[in-house]
Amino acid sequence: MKKVMDLNSDMGEGFGPWRIGDGADEAIMSQISSANIATGFHAGDPNIMQRMVSLAKEHEVGIGAHPGFRDLVGFGRRDMKASSAELLNDIIYQTGALREFAHWQGMRLQHVKLHGALYMRAAQDEEFSIALIKALREIEPGLYLYCMEASLTYQVAKKMGHPVVREFYGDRDYDKSGSIVFTRQVGQLDPAAVAARALRACTERLVRTVEGEDIAIDFDSICIHSDTPGALALIKATKAALTGMGIQIASLSRGVPGAKR
Repeated sequence: MKKVMDLNSDMGEGFGPWRIGDGADEAIMSQISSANIATGFHAGDPNIMQRMVSLAKEHEVGIGAHPGFRDLVGFGRRDMKASSAELLNDIIYQTGALREFAHWQGMRLQHVKLHGALYMRAAQDEEFSIALIKALREIEPGLYLYCMEASLTYQVAKKMGHPVVREFYGDRDYDKSGSIVFTRQVGQLDPAAVAARALRACTERLVRTVEGEDIAIDFDSICIHSDTPGALALIKATKAALTGMGIQIASLSRGVPGAKR
């Protein structure tokens, strides 16, 4: 059974007056241990980024850059035709912006997690994953990279010796390959069911797939998206279920065991 677990969520996913999700960023930040902060291309803007970093500092939450496709209209969940070089430049640009907001407030960037369709592109594209990890190693080799265990990104990171964090998605379905079933819209979920699935994954290292089979799964962090309807209730229920079983919630920078350095 897992003894310590990182709990992460995607944060700051608005733009100007526009907000996505339940608008519960501050409440969610108080519940999680790591925040993936939108960096302006799929969502987010400088004012929102600054506020999210400030909230993360207040609640002692690890800060991660959450770069996505240049796709505000589609919220970064549409695959876009671009070369690995173009995508890499976009990722470095976005990551650098958040890193400076972190430095400004006396904090360090903990990790990078790609968003939406860009995350899935990397999971299936070895060339892109290699380019991404090479760049991260040159910029800041200690930055954790979040990804699924069932991804080429994870395999490449292991081979290249880059620190990597495997995610379990509490609010997404899995197929028998061990990959999440990518969706652009998620309906209302039952907090008790989401919490029970996360707890089972932590205690038994199993998850039920959409095909009705149990598969083995291993991970270092649990993600629940802030734009999922009722996200705050899902996160609170999951956190309560884990801590109720004696599982400590802690960020990577506080030493989650299992994260691959």
